[in-house]
Amino acid sequence: MSDSFMVAARIPMTRDGFEAWLSAPIPDTSRIVNSADMFDGWFWDGRRADTEWDSVGAEMTTRDFFSERVEDSCSGEPSFGVLLHRDGALEAYLFHLGYDKWSVHTALLALAAAGEFKSEPAEDTVLFWAETGANLWAADDTGWLAVLSIGKSEARFVDARDLTDVVADLKPVESRFFEMMQRMGPDTPRDPAFTDPSVLEQPGIR
Repeated sequence: MSDSFMVAARIPMTRDGFEAWLSAPIPDTSRIVNSADMFDGWFWDGRRADTEWDSVGAEMTTRDFFSERVEDSCSGEPSFGVLLHRDGALEAYLFHLGYDKWSVHTALLALAAAGEFKSEPAEDTVLFWAETGANLWAADDTGWLAVLSIGKSEARFVDARDLTDVVADLKPVESRFFEMMQRMGPDTPRDPAFTDPSVLEQPGIR
């Protein structure tokens, strides 16, 4: 199994919705109605996630969490990624070195909370997987670790889903991630091409 663990999503929302999502608190685990079933149906099928959620970000906003990730990555921590509002959608492509449960599960909860602010009624999809090169798997690959379905009021892990459109929609986000990797320097994670400037703003300061 790879040491590179990825979380990625593209969720349609307005700019105002994106700003509201950044200011929203990280929800508690009840936002995901079946969090213990995280791995059902995928590569780690049979592995329970009952205790995976014991360490998650609490008493912080979405902005707090992602701005902390950016600053950590600028200091050399392996927690970089892309987080943007682009073309009418929240785009996230997040790298973790190893299965960092605090960061992975806090990111999943933050993305679960995005459902409240999304602009389309159809459910959206968050992918979690491991891959040495940090690239997307093929849609029909058996290596996906978990798939989180995001509704307006709740999220749930699903044990089966056609990922064809999901992977196709994430391809441009993947490309942006690898562009960031090619340009990587001390300040690259703060570049507005990869991190939306609103992520790094202090509330009330423009």
